Amino acid sequence: MNGAEVLDVGRDALWLTIQLCAPVLLVGVVVGVGIGLFQALTQIQEQTLIYAPKIIAIFISLLLFLPLMGALLGSFMTSIAARIAGM
Repeated sequence: MNGAEVLDVGRDALWLTIQLCAPVLLVGVVVGVGIGLFQALTQIQEQTLIYAPKIIAIFISLLLFLPLMGALLGSFMTSIAARIAGM
């Protein structure tokens, strides 16, 4: 395995990490901004208000995106196994 193949695998692994994390992070950001906006509009300055809805939203997004994440990881493992077998 030469340096270009190692860099290719590393690049694919980083891209996979971004694809796996992005949906859950985006849901967390949207819920956080929405609750922050709600707190600013209603002048409710309770610091613990943001945690429960954010945890619930992230849990639901994990349940919804879990098949996608599994498919992405499975295809990455298949490509890595093919590279190993091709050596």
